[in-house]
Amino acid sequence: MRAVLDACVLYPSVLREILMGFAAQGGFTPLWSARILGEWQRAAARLGPEGAAIASGEIAMLRSTWPEAEIIANPDLETRLWLPDPADAHVLATAIAGGAALIVTLNLRDFPNRALAPEGVQAQSPDDFLMERWLIDASAVETAVRSVHVRTESLSGRDQPLRALLKRARLPRLGKALG
Repeated sequence: MRAVLDACVLYPSVLREILMGFAAQGGFTPLWSARILGEWQRAAARLGPEGAAIASGEIAMLRSTWPEAEIIANPDLETRLWLPDPADAHVLATAIAGGAALIVTLNLRDFPNRALAPEGVQAQSPDDFLMERWLIDASAVETAVRSVHVRTESLSGRDQPLRALLKRARLPRLGKALG
């Protein structure tokens, strides 16, 4: 399955790392555009120059690891699309151009089914996306979550209860299932 990852699921790090870890397990094929990555970088820059620098490095690593993931959509495609927030049309255009069936986003209101269905695309929250995949292939999702959990505890130097970590990452249902 091909899925476009909206900027809001690429930043913050824990959510992105879980999604990318699951993709690395063969759970799905991630897609994005340069514009989506730019939105992530601008969001990180709000933390200051250090945030922008960290995001630049992480974006470079993603591009290196997933060279086929970056999709270039035809600008004409974007102009014919309608979404409640016109600034999000590029995300739908990326999904169409990349042959994605899904947009993984936290902003579901910006991607109503009535606008996406004619294009053969659906929007889903990362929690719903990962829960559905966990029900199909629990080990791949659990492996991705376990890896991020261990790394988060190592970097923070303290215990991080899994359920609380996943809740902060906006994955409360998955946290409840795994916690």
